[in-house]
Amino acid sequence: MNANSPLILPVILSGGTGTRLWPLSRESYPKQFWPLASDKTMLAETAARGSGAGFLPPMVVCNEAHRFLVAEQLRDKGAAIVLEPVGRNSAPAIAAAALLAEETAPGAVLWFMAADAAIGDVAALQTALAKAAAAAQAGAIVTFGMQPTAPETGYGYIETGEALAGSEGVQRIARFVEKPDAAHAAQFVKTGRHLWNSGMFVATAATMLAELETHAPEVLKGVRAAVAGATRDGDFIRLEAAAFTATPSISIDYAVMERTQKSAVVPASIGWSDIGSWAALWEIQPKDAAGNATHGPVALVDAKNCYVRSEGILTGVIGLENAVVVVTDDAVLAMHRDHAQDVKKLVDQLKARGAKEATEHRRAYRPWGHYEGLIMGDRFQVKKIEVRPGAKLSLQKHFHRAEHWVVVSGTAIVQRDGEEIMLRENESVYLPLGCIHRMENPGKIPLTLIEVQSGSYLGEDDIVRFEDTYGRS
Repeated sequence: MNANSPLILPVILSGGTGTRLWPLSRESYPKQFWPLASDKTMLAETAARGSGAGFLPPMVVCNEAHRFLVAEQLRDKGAAIVLEPVGRNSAPAIAAAALLAEETAPGAVLWFMAADAAIGDVAALQTALAKAAAAAQAGAIVTFGMQPTAPETGYGYIETGEALAGSEGVQRIARFVEKPDAAHAAQFVKTGRHLWNSGMFVATAATMLAELETHAPEVLKGVRAAVAGATRDGDFIRLEAAAFTATPSISIDYAVMERTQKSAVVPASIGWSDIGSWAALWEIQPKDAAGNATHGPVALVDAKNCYVRSEGILTGVIGLENAVVVVTDDAVLAMHRDHAQDVKKLVDQLKARGAKEATEHRRAYRPWGHYEGLIMGDRFQVKKIEVRPGAKLSLQKHFHRAEHWVVVSGTAIVQRDGEEIMLRENESVYLPLGCIHRMENPGKIPLTLIEVQSGSYLGEDDIVRFEDTYGRS
């Protein structure tokens, strides 16, 4: 970005669940919070692309359940975090961001992008962004069209039109094309007029809101009411639930981009992938001489063109070709790469069975840290708990269970019915059923402990909170 470029407000849409990357990506901890393309999480990588000179602190629109994950991963970015009470697709999310930006950054150009895409050439992206921002200042809504590298059937396409007058490197959009079959995709690549739809958009708040008013007035009306009734809690902006829930659920492509006369596209080659499947992740990963991409403790014999990932357990693969094998602590996925788009069918089947592994990980994240189940028995269970430095659990009690905490590392301050107890490594405390208690990590390193629960009911909903640092009820 040069000195004459407008200030850009990155708007990161983080509402997706990444079902096709199960078992790693689940509703409780979707793919944008995982390090997939590098050692940074997808969300952190996305935010980093919009950092530095010329950029305002980002705005993130996310599910309320993920608010503390977003805050933790972007704690040094000064992000404004907009909380959706329910998912209503991209048009309401973009409308909310535009309305809020109109108040806080009226002269900025907004750069809307998903939290979970990979981009290999950031310098080329910045060049394309400068072109898009200049056109946006002139009143266009600009997307980025990726130069196809193969007849991909998993992406939507954009057919380019004539050059946009007064905007170098920007073309009008002739039409949007739904995800095609293989024959049409091959034809699109051959003509050279078609680009992959990246799902990124650049526009001023004023332009986007005017086009929403024209083409999707019910969306704008509902979101405007949700923003007017929003509550603010630090960096969190909670949209008013009733109004937002009543807003039509529709993508920005259908609501605006396929109807507006102001759509334009910047053709770009930036090493983009939406990482929408395990096959897509295999495509962008470094590979060995046999075409295998691996992550974690993996051993291969006579394997070719495979993607093998383990989150901890040694995983061996022998004699497979074009396979995907993904191992987590509670689930294993094995399939042919050609079936990468079918993972959602499997997840839907697991949901229909009521399998919690479809949506939840064994490790559960909380604003103070995380816990994971180790052993579940009849009237007892064992958990490992980790509390971040300076964090504390809520002041609470349970009606149906007693607990025993054993500190493994770090230091804990425990409140028990008004008594304060300091615990160090190899020390423990018993919390009888019904006692009012709390735990805090006063140290500089994570606090790790083992919790043994016993009682007639061990569900997470057996909690009565009296006080909570994080505003939970």
